[in-house]
Amino acid sequence: MATTAKDLPLGSPIPDFCLPVGGRAERWCLADHRGQPTLVIFICNHCPYVLHISRKLGELTAQWMPQGLTVVGINSNDPEQYPDDAPEKMPAEATRAGYAFPYLFDAEQTVAKVFHAVCTPDIFLFDKAGRLAYHGQFDDSRPKNELPTDGKDLRAAVAAVLAGRLPPAEQKPGIGCSIKWRPGNAPEDL
Repeated sequence: MATTAKDLPLGSPIPDFCLPVGGRAERWCLADHRGQPTLVIFICNHCPYVLHISRKLGELTAQWMPQGLTVVGINSNDPEQYPDDAPEKMPAEATRAGYAFPYLFDAEQTVAKVFHAVCTPDIFLFDKAGRLAYHGQFDDSRPKNELPTDGKDLRAAVAAVLAGRLPPAEQKPGIGCSIKWRPGNAPEDL
């Protein structure tokens, strides 16, 4: 288990990236979506913390996208060590979870590094100016507690950003499985 790093401070500009959609030749590029609030979520296929929130995440993001929120999921895990996270398995997971957003594969793990992502899920919400407004948890629920999986924290942050306001500055860090780095590829500060 890892807790999200705060190395990308609130107000930081969204890092630019262009990645393939898992299991397909199609690419998704941030440059095509500038000027819109953007939710970037580091997820994967096998993590129990991601699986715990996946259906609610799919449901909520499907509601937010028509309201003008750009949403993208990124899998940065090493599929050689974790075959369940292989890009060819990502479309089936997206269907199971109800993800209407592009689910991208970060094979070189460079995007995870530039975001300073450390776990799955690791949630980054940027305002329409491309500034980090929220980096925190989905909600207080965890795979082994009895709390509802309702996305309370992220819902409040998205509502604020869509209304042109900043979410509260006090944000609870996300908790999940560590990103599965390729041998020798982990950032030096981990």
